[in-house]
This record gives sequence, C-alpha cells and structure tokens, in this order.
Amino acid sequence: MKSFRLFAALPLLFPLLLGAADLKPQPYYGKVAAMVGAQLQGKHVLQRRFDAEMSERAWSNLVNQCDFNHMVFLQEDVDRFASMKTKIGGALKNQDVSFGYDVWKTFTDRFRERVDFVTNLLETADFDFSADEEWGWQRKDAPWPATRAEQDELWRRRVKNEYLLIVLGRELDAEKAAREEKESAGGKDGKPAESNETETVKGPPQTPKEVLVRRYRQYLEVMAENDEEMPMQRYMSAVSQAFDPHSDYMCPTRKEDFDMDMNLTLCGVGAVLQMDDGALKIVEVMPGGPMAKDGRIKKDDKIVGVGQGDGPVEDVMYKPMRKTIKKIRGPKGTTVVLEIIPRSDPSGETRKRIPLVRDEIKLEDHAATGRVERVACGGVTNAFGYVKLPGFYGTMDKRPGDDGYRSSSLDVAEYVSKFNTQNVAGMILDLRGNGGGSLKEAVLLSQLFIRPSPVVQIREIRNLYVLPTFPDQPCLAYRRPLVVMIDRASASASEIVAAVLQDTGRAIVVGDRQSHGKGTVQTVLPLGAEKYGSMKVTTARFYRVNGSSTQVKGVASDVDLPSVLEELDIGEDKLPNALPWTRVGAVRYPQMGEVGKYVPELQALSRARREADPEWRKHMRKVAHFRDSSKRATVSLNREKRLKQLRADREMDADGEPVGELDDELPPEDAEGAAPAGEDKGDIVLQEAFRVLGDLVRLSGGGEIPEEKEERQPAWLQLLGGE
Repeated sequence: MKSFRLFAALPLLFPLLLGAADLKPQPYYGKVAAMVGAQLQGKHVLQRRFDAEMSERAWSNLVNQCDFNHMVFLQEDVDRFASMKTKIGGALKNQDVSFGYDVWKTFTDRFRERVDFVTNLLETADFDFSADEEWGWQRKDAPWPATRAEQDELWRRRVKNEYLLIVLGRELDAEKAAREEKESAGGKDGKPAESNETETVKGPPQTPKEVLVRRYRQYLEVMAENDEEMPMQRYMSAVSQAFDPHSDYMCPTRKEDFDMDMNLTLCGVGAVLQMDDGALKIVEVMPGGPMAKDGRIKKDDKIVGVGQGDGPVEDVMYKPMRKTIKKIRGPKGTTVVLEIIPRSDPSGETRKRIPLVRDEIKLEDHAATGRVERVACGGVTNAFGYVKLPGFYGTMDKRPGDDGYRSSSLDVAEYVSKFNTQNVAGMILDLRGNGGGSLKEAVLLSQLFIRPSPVVQIREIRNLYVLPTFPDQPCLAYRRPLVVMIDRASASASEIVAAVLQDTGRAIVVGDRQSHGKGTVQTVLPLGAEKYGSMKVTTARFYRVNGSSTQVKGVASDVDLPSVLEELDIGEDKLPNALPWTRVGAVRYPQMGEVGKYVPELQALSRARREADPEWRKHMRKVAHFRDSSKRATVSLNREKRLKQLRADREMDADGEPVGELDDELPPEDAEGAAPAGEDKGDIVLQEAFRVLGDLVRLSGGGEIPEEKEERQPAWLQLLGGE
C-alpha cells in the first residue's frame, strides 16, 4: 500500500492571529445602511418594500457569500442566524448593522478552528492515496455539517485533495518542463543581463506540507488584516443583491476601482496580477508600462515583497491581494521596489529586488483593438476587418478632444475609418467576453453601422421611452457586410448592440447559442460624503426594438459556433434573484439589410465545414469535456485514478491548467486586481466566424448599403482629422 508520509512537525504559524481584535462598524455605518435601504426601495425598478421576502433573500446572500461551500459554519451557527431571516429590513431602518458583523465574526472564529484542525492534521496525517476515496468539491447546495466530527471528515478529505493536487501537479509540471527543455536544446540562452540595481537574495524551497500551511495562513491573514469596511461591504452587497444580482453597494475603495475601469487609466507599474500560493503572480506585463520598459520582470514572475522608495521592503506573502496592489500603485513619478521570485526558479530560492518608477498606465488590454485579416473561403481570398471590444468604456468627466478623453465608440470608429481606406470586403465586431459598460457608448457604437433608428427601449419606474441614435452624430460609417460575435459572457451593452444590428437586418450574429442575458440598467448614486460610498441600483430594463427583453434570454446567435462557455453554468438565468423576462410593444424601425434571408444557408455551410474539419471535431470534444468536468461533483483521491484524470484535463485545456476543479478559496477575495481570463490561443471559433463572413459576402454579392443624399460627414471622422 503506497502512501505519502508527512514528516517533521511545524510550529503553529498563527499565534498572533488567534487573538486578533474583532472588527467593529464605524459610527456612521448605521446611517449608510439606512440610506442603502431607502435607495433600494425608492430607486430600484421593482419598487419593492424591504419586506420579509427581501430580508430572507439578503440573509441567504450574506450567509452563502461568507461560506459558499457550506464547510465553515456548523448547522447550529446557521440556526442561530435564522432569527434575523425576516428582520434585516427593520435593522436597516433602525441603522443597525450588527448582524453583518456577527456573521463575519462567527465565520472568522470557525475558520480559525478549521485552520487549527488543518495544521494538526498536517502534523500527524498519513494520507493513503491508494484508497478509493472521493472528495465532493461541489457543496454550494449541500447541508452544513451537523457535528464537529462530520465537519472534520469533510476537511480531512479537502486537505487530502489539496495535498494530492500539489504532488501530482509538480509531477506533471516537471514532465512538461523536461519536454520543453528537450525541444529547446541547442537554442540560444535567453537569460537577460542583470542590472547593477538588481539585488539577489535566497529563500527556502517549499514542501507540499509547507505550501498548504502557508496557504491557510494566507486565508487567516486575509481576514485578520481586513478593516471594518470589508464586513460592511459584504453585508450591504448582500442587501442590495436581494433586489437583483446587479445592484450593489460600493464602498469608497470599490468605487475608486470602478472609476479606473471606466476611464482606462491608473498610476502604477503596468502589470496584471493574481494570487498564487501567497505571492502575486504576474499574469501579464502591460505594453508601454514601467515594468515592460524596464524589462527585468517577466510574465509568471512572482512578487513577494514591496517597498516604497528608499524605505524597507515589506514581506507581502499571504497578504490580502487588494492591499498589496494598493501598495504597488501610487503617485506618478514615485519609486516602488518589488521583490521578485523569477519564474526560472520554481523552488523560490532566488529573489531579486527591482526598483520601478510609477507612471500613468493606459489600460489598453481593456481597449478596442483591430486589424485586417486576409481570409480564404470558397476559393476566394478577401481582406476582412476585425475589431475586438472588451468593454464599453468612456471617460465620464471629459469631452471629445480633451486630453485624456477615452471612448470605445471613437476607438472602434478609428479602425472603421482605416478599414474603409483599405477597402475591406467585410468586418467582424467581436463582443465575446464583453460585460457591457456605458449605455451612451453602446448607442454611439451602433450608429457606426446603422442609419438613424431606435436603438433600444428603456423602461424605468414610470416611463417607457426609446433611445435612438444621437441626432448630432451622423450614422452609417461602415456599409459592408458585418458579423457580430458573442458568447455567454457578452452582456448588457453588448447585447444592445448585437440585438439592434440583428433586428434591423444589419448583421449576422455568431457564437454561443445565446448571450449572457443581462437586460437591466444600473445607475451609480452617491450616498453623500465620500466616506459613505455609492450605490449601484438597477433603475430600468432594456428592451429590443422588436419589444423583447434581453433579460435572461439574451441575444440568440444566427449561426451557433459553441465555445467552452456554452456548456458551463453561467448566464443571467443562473444568478440568484435575477429579474424575469418580460416584453413591451415593438417600435417602428428601418430594415438596413436582408441578411436574415441568408441565415439557413450560412448555418448549413458552416455546419458542413465544421463536421469535415478535424480541428473542429477536436474543439467539440473539448467543449464536451468542459461540460462533463463542470458537472463532475466528485473527484478521486486515489493517486493513479487522479493522475489519469489530470492528464486528460491538461490535454484538453489549452493553458495547461486542470479543469473541473475550481479553487474554493476561503474567504473569497474581491475581484479588483484579479487577472482576466485569457483568450483562447488558436481561436478556432474566430477562424470559422471569418469563413461565415466570407460566405455572407459571397451570398450577398458584397451587400454594401447605398448612400443617401442627406447623409453628412460623420462627427467621429472630424475628430480623427478626416476629410
């Protein structure tokens, strides 16, 4: 019988944390809570009182957000919380936020107990990986453990699973590294020359046992170092999301991040980061930023220390990600020192200290990008334009022409202008993964492709009105065939654009069977003084010009080109408290083209092409694998069975990461500063979308929309200096 024996006991790593002071609300938090409740009841499109049903929703949100996998609380804790199930509305009115802090304190107390259990288990455990045990990792709908013994058994299997993943992951990584080294044998030594400013220090390698102990230390420190703002944020978010999943409270820190996303700018070093075993892993070095210009820090290096100017370097291992990111950000022109573990040293023994001067960073990874592609389809090669738009951004406090002004529609217009001069035969607008943003920008973007027309209907509390193209911004900058790409992550403003281009016959929509299904409008409402934060409240619903809501149902593709997202458990219909689908009357809108009549033939041509393509058959096996993995409720704790499973997962996953086993970190970190999901390398869906566009160009004979006598020079072209 083979087993992994854990040797050498380690001392407890958390003595200072066990006596950490309980977080207490600021005196004005009660006033903030009352304002949150008043704004939701008065401004939300539902016009609902915060009654017993809403209170139960808020209660469920809070308890489940704290303990998503139902492993930390005991049933007795949940039973004690139940006294507040129908009373949260009254507590808000009475300016009482104590329940949110009670739930958080109970969670932290219980989690400290769990960390003690894990530490003791790792001191003494003799894990038998030849046994046919399983770990049920999907527990969001499972009952909370009734006894400590039941909870201990859950956590024993959880830790055994994590230990096995570390061991097998290292084994597979070593195999991959050996293959890559063999393949690159005889190549150039790509090591960069080190600057005199680089200081090298040594750190010890980590055993799997040490990795796990340090990981749980990170969880504790995330809780211990949070200030009183965090429980308030979680509580008020739970309250807001009782009305719908997109209403939210934004504490001052979260509002700051929201503004940076909309303006596409911040001051820092230019890196996308994510937590990785206690360190901040560099997922992407942003072009043009201080880190890229310096050149010494690379993708997959890890930040373990941060210093300011000539001051000491602070150890940031296992510190809250948001706090570390705030230390890295700072005023333009100031110096930050980063202590780095290079990716070339997976043992963690080598560390380098590298100073960087902060500068303003343009978040170009969130901005529109475009290019011209030459695509062969049906024996004909065409030049096609391609624009990828990750979000509908727009500077709120500046006007076109002002220094620093950013506009997603203007950025796309610039590419459209280039496509027109290069005489491209058709264009793809890629809205995959685009979660929305500025409504105004969505209308302005739609205007690039249609004549004056209604774009979207908006139903507020008391009014239903049509938002048309803007009269001072002439329409139809691009006249040739158009394909819009969507997936299950395309939401809100993306769905407005895709819907109006589809309804008016202007474009063919391709991608997943449907988009996300977010058909609601949020308004940001300040709560007064800056320290009070702001509210993001759902104040209206979107409707297509044909009267159908995009809520829940989204926009359906004309040609279904499935991605792995199509089979995952995502979408508006999967979110708690999502508003239902409704409809209103249609409005009169012009037909810009007749592309709809080509849809049956486009579907047939694409289907035949994909069925004959070995790469597409491989892609569909990957889609099915993701579907099966997402539904896999348990994983084996037997070494040989698990190794076989992980090999299969890695073969299917383009990035080499296991699928089907999501990291259920406790407690969950806020999303700010996290790395966005990477685009699929070798984008087979995009390749087929280009072929669909080629079919559309051929079937329509070019399909260019003719000019009208009254059309004027587009204002966007004037801004770009066009004639």
